[in-house]
Amino acid sequence: MKALCQRHGVTRAGYYAWCRRKPSVHAKLDESLLARIRAVFEASEQTYGSPRIHAALRQAGLRVGRKRVARLMRKAALKARSARIYRRMPGTRRFFSGIPNRVLEIETTATGQVWVGDVTYLRSAGRWRYLAVVLDRHSRRVLGWSLGVNRDLTLTTEALNRAHRRGSAQPGLIFHSDRGVEYSAYAFRARLAALGITQSMKRPREIGDNAFIESFFHSMKADVIHARTFDDDHTLRQTVRQYIRRYNRSRLHSSLGYRSPINYEHAA
Repeated sequence: MKALCQRHGVTRAGYYAWCRRKPSVHAKLDESLLARIRAVFEASEQTYGSPRIHAALRQAGLRVGRKRVARLMRKAALKARSARIYRRMPGTRRFFSGIPNRVLEIETTATGQVWVGDVTYLRSAGRWRYLAVVLDRHSRRVLGWSLGVNRDLTLTTEALNRAHRRGSAQPGLIFHSDRGVEYSAYAFRARLAALGITQSMKRPREIGDNAFIESFFHSMKADVIHARTFDDDHTLRQTVRQYIRRYNRSRLHSSLGYRSPINYEHAA
């Protein structure tokens, strides 16, 4: 040890003082930021470099410089690689199927612990339209939704972003969905990671793993969809908007003690 200290021109007392020194505030912030960076990096299948990770973090509301992101990635040896090219095979819809179902044994105690999401089909003027919804599992409140002509990543990401703006996300929040490509694509996974949300997916061929959001779709279709014919997208969108407003504010749920989701949240 003496020879090592002499080589670097420091005293042994100085070396031991350095060893005992607690991490600085800046070092602790770097450690926390690196965890978020690593989550986005892994969610992108290690294809995002510092520019995209920086953009994902900024979109999630983190004020951080691009050079700082690049420095932390170099320090942690996080280097992006080229994305694999996927060839579509008939009947194959499994992307990143290793995501487990993390909500099987969870009993929520408050809002912002588990969100659930799914997409359903609605008909307008003889054509299919797609409705993506994000629901808080504890209060059954609809936090975000998006209606569009395509069932794709844009649709589900828009619903997620609206939910994040309006919902009260708690540390450790889990987002649960089915295994559709619009949820398992790495761009959606990276968005969840940037927001600090843990992803969960239903088990293959298990139809009851996302019962809360499926129950909402069943109620909405029974209440306002099946009994009507929609001649244009505007009328369909207005109907969905009005129903979700009524569902959140005044529709009584037996599982909530016959209260609406918003009244249940206020009582809690």
